[in-house]
Amino acid sequence: MSVVSSVNVAFLRTGEWTGRVGKTGIDKRSVDGPVRFTEAGVDGDSVCDTDHHGAWYQAAYAFDSEELAFWSAELGKDLVPGNAGENLTLSGVDSSAALIGERWEIGGAVFRVTGSRQPCRVFAGFWDVPGLVKKFTAHGRTGAYLAVERPGEISAGEQLRVLSRPEHGVRVDELFALLMHNREDRAELAEHVAGCLPDLPGPWREYVADKIDTFRSAARA
Repeated sequence: MSVVSSVNVAFLRTGEWTGRVGKTGIDKRSVDGPVRFTEAGVDGDSVCDTDHHGAWYQAAYAFDSEELAFWSAELGKDLVPGNAGENLTLSGVDSSAALIGERWEIGGAVFRVTGSRQPCRVFAGFWDVPGLVKKFTAHGRTGAYLAVERPGEISAGEQLRVLSRPEHGVRVDELFALLMHNREDRAELAEHVAGCLPDLPGPWREYVADKIDTFRSAARA
């Protein structure tokens, strides 16, 4: 069964590892009771680096409890819900295998999967793991960014129901692999990922389209 095991909002942190902004909301903490999700984000949450986060197509971020368990074992850390910076910790869901444009209903809210998380130095600094960006990229299980199509409240224990899946079949982890040059079959992968372009948010669509054109040009050379 696909369920929300925790709903999480930001606990603001400061420190040298937080980068040029000097503070970050990556440290999410589990909260009790229903939390409202809207097109603008999550009630009670905070976004500090608005150059890279907080767009409507990044209204919420989902990550799997199974992945937290993987990284806990891999790194010898006791990672808990919210430690990946996620608003929704999911159980029984492979969010990295969700399709771009896939639609979910959770509680009173409806979401659309928009893309993959890009690991950064702030993430590595929060976990205090040198080389985490490289490790996380190689593992390739990023979780999913979500846009909110219908605002609503969500509590831990709510079930996730898939409402629709687009026909292109492009998964979140496949998009991530293309963007991070994480597979050898880049030309073939680029052609596959091209199918999801209409379902990507505008700014990401342009960026991914440029990547695809680059791989196509390299294949013809």
